[in-house]
Amino acid sequence: MRKLMILSLIFVVVFSAACSPQETPVVEPTTKPVEPTKAVVEEPVVEEPVVEEPGVDVSICGTSEEVTITYVGDPVGTAVDAENNTIARFKEVCPNITVNRLDSDAIVQNLLASYLTSFEAQSSDLDVIRVDVIWPGLLAEHLLDLNDYTPKEQLDSYIPSLLVNNTVDGRLVALPIRLGFGMLYYRTDLVEKYGFSGPPATWDELEEMAATIQAGERAEGNPEFWGYVWQGNSYEGLTCNALEWTASNGAGMIISPEGEIQVNNPASISAIERAAGWVGTISPPGITTYIEDDSRAVWIAGNAAFLRMWPGAYGSSQTSEAIAGNFEVAPLPAGDSGQGASTLGGWEIGVSKYSAHPEAATAFAVFMTGKDNAKYYAIDSTFPPAILELYSDPDILAAVPYSDPDIVKITTPRPSTFTAQKYNEVSTLYFTAVHSVLTGAQDATTAMELLELDLEVLLGK
Repeated sequence: MRKLMILSLIFVVVFSAACSPQETPVVEPTTKPVEPTKAVVEEPVVEEPVVEEPGVDVSICGTSEEVTITYVGDPVGTAVDAENNTIARFKEVCPNITVNRLDSDAIVQNLLASYLTSFEAQSSDLDVIRVDVIWPGLLAEHLLDLNDYTPKEQLDSYIPSLLVNNTVDGRLVALPIRLGFGMLYYRTDLVEKYGFSGPPATWDELEEMAATIQAGERAEGNPEFWGYVWQGNSYEGLTCNALEWTASNGAGMIISPEGEIQVNNPASISAIERAAGWVGTISPPGITTYIEDDSRAVWIAGNAAFLRMWPGAYGSSQTSEAIAGNFEVAPLPAGDSGQGASTLGGWEIGVSKYSAHPEAATAFAVFMTGKDNAKYYAIDSTFPPAILELYSDPDILAAVPYSDPDIVKITTPRPSTFTAQKYNEVSTLYFTAVHSVLTGAQDATTAMELLELDLEVLLGK
C-alpha cells in the first residue's frame, strides 16, 4: 500500500511538470529593441566605370592621366604667338595635359649648351625641345625615336629631305615644324623714291643702293637711318650670314660634303673683307653685336633700307606702322659666282628620352608638327611649313608669299652632314674668325689662314 502511494505521488509530479509551461529567465535588454521591419531586397551592386578626362582620346594624347610637361619655346618674333596658339589648340584636344612653355635663349649656342648640360645630368626638367636643323646628329643619343609614335600618314606628309636630315642611325630623333632660309627684305617705297627699278641683284648693287638711300634719308632728318642691317654677333647667325657672302662669291661651303676645307681662298677672303667694309658705313658700328632681334628692331622701326633675315620677320613687318605695305622680299644678292646663296635653316621638335612623361610629350610633338596644326603654325608665324601639301593651300600662300622657287632654289646647307658631332666646334671656329675681321682685330687673310689650320687640327687632316 505504501509503495502504491509513492508511485502515485511520482506520477502526479511528472505529469504536472510535463503539462505546465516552462519559465524562461528574463534578460534585460542593453539597447533599445529593434522594431521589426519588412524584408529588404538588396539591389545588385553595379561597379561604376572609370571616367576618363572629358574629351581625352588616349590614341592621340598618349595618356588619360593629368600631367604637366615642359616645352622649350622660341623667344623670337611671331614664333611666340604661334607656339602659344598651338598649346591652346592642343589643350582642347588633350585637356589632361598642361604644356608649360619656357622661353629659351635667343642665341643658339647658349641654347645648345643648356640642352647638353641638362642631358648630361639626365634631367627630366625638359620634355619637348626645339632642335636646330643642324643638331640631330649631335643630340640623337638623348632623344626618343619618334618613328614609334608618329602615324605613317604624317611621316609621309613631310618634305622627304627633312626626314633624312632628322634620321640618325635609323632613328627619327625629331619631327620638322618649319623651314628657314636667309632672304633680303627691302623697302619698296624707298627703292622707288631714289630711282631704282627693283631690289639689288648683286652685293655691289646693294652697297650702292644702301649708301644712296641712307644718305637721302639722313638728309631729310633721320640720323638713325641705316642702309643695311644683318646679324654680326659672334654666334651661329654670323656663320649663316658669312656662308651667304662666301658661297655667293664662289668660295665653297666652309667644308665640302667630301671634307675639303674651303675657307682660305681668295673668294672667301674678299667676301669677308667686303662685309667688314659695311661696318660703320652702310651698317651700324654696333652691327658686330647684333642678333636677329636687334636687326629686326631697326628694320621694324623704319630705320633701314635693307635687312638680311629669316622668314620670321615677315609677319612683324606686316604689322609695323612704319613699314607695313612698303616692303617686299627677294633672293639675297649674288657675288662673283653670279648667283646668290641662302643658308638653309629650320627647326625640328624632339622629345627628351629622360622625360618623366614620354607619352604626353610625344603626343604634343606629334600634334604640333601634324598637318592640321602645322597649317595654323605657318600662318601665325609666317614661317614656311615642313609639309609639302601645304604649299598648295591658298591660306598658306597668302600668309607666306615669299615661298617661291627663286628664293628656295639658292638655299645652301651648312656643313653639318660631314662634320656631324663636330659641327658646333667647326661653326664656333668659323664665326669667331669672321667676327675678328669684322671688328678689326685681324685682317681677313690672317684670320682665314689661322682658321684653316684650326679646322685641320679639329678634323684630323
